[in-house]
Amino acid sequence: MKFLLRIGRLLACMSVLASAAPAVQAEDYPTRPVRMIVPYAPGGAPDVLARSLAPGLSEVFKQQFVIENRPGAGGIGAAESVVRAAPDGHVLFFSDIQQLAINPYLFAKLPYAADKDFTPVALAAAIPLYIAVQSSLNVRSVADLVALAKAKPGALTYGSSGIGSIHHIAMESMLHGLGINVVHVPYKGAGQSVPAFMGGETSLVIAAYPALEQYIRTGKARFLAVTTLERSAMTPDIPAVSETVPGFDFSSEMGIVVPAGTPQTVVQRLSAAVAQALKQPETVVRLKAMGATAIGSSPEGYAANIRNNLDKFGKAVKLADITPN
Repeated sequence: MKFLLRIGRLLACMSVLASAAPAVQAEDYPTRPVRMIVPYAPGGAPDVLARSLAPGLSEVFKQQFVIENRPGAGGIGAAESVVRAAPDGHVLFFSDIQQLAINPYLFAKLPYAADKDFTPVALAAAIPLYIAVQSSLNVRSVADLVALAKAKPGALTYGSSGIGSIHHIAMESMLHGLGINVVHVPYKGAGQSVPAFMGGETSLVIAAYPALEQYIRTGKARFLAVTTLERSAMTPDIPAVSETVPGFDFSSEMGIVVPAGTPQTVVQRLSAAVAQALKQPETVVRLKAMGATAIGSSPEGYAANIRNNLDKFGKAVKLADITPN
């Protein structure tokens, strides 16, 4: 009997220690360098922003934050590697809207569930997309685009960063709202779609501001509209698509998530550190150069954002008539 009582007390003590372990780990976090997985090649907007945040995070936590680029397959492999990582905050996923809101509708089978396998930390920033038109076309407004598309069915084309990209989906959603048809020409990223547009291969293109700025400045192309709900403070003279298509709102959003099960203490500390890092002068300058808006949301705010985007892009992918792989 005494033996059984001793065993019971021992098991109870072990249970208490086990439940206390995550709290101790969270308090000591981080205990080693933190890896930040970026699902794109170096040089793109997500990579630039992640590298801008890393020094600020390193300063807050007194530990190195290392950027690890894992491009390819729409970020599926990168996302899976994070899901499989230990949920202790030492592996972060600097994801964007492609992995968390679009891929679930492009692929019949994914090795992760966007709304279950990650714990949101913070929505870091959003980059608006711009629709530009050839200067040679007599199109100076969305109304002009509608008139020309209806007068010459099938004659107009637009370039995007590829089938299933946010550029493709946003453009198709706009065209659906306008009730017109413009032929889609997919490319492999803005690094191809914008030069092709400037070479006369397409009538229009949709891309981020930095990719188009020099061509707009030299008069080779003109901005038609911005895809955000309201006009951008950076380009207040450029109309928002929502002024013609009510409620239209598409941006390339980027944020940090961690494996599900990561202690909430770690998540909250990381979220606060991201908000702080976004205010660093160097980061502010880089965000402005990218045409990005800093957000720095709470974990709860980012979770709500992901849920809303899953709903929005589920409908938008159907409008784009994309068949899941």
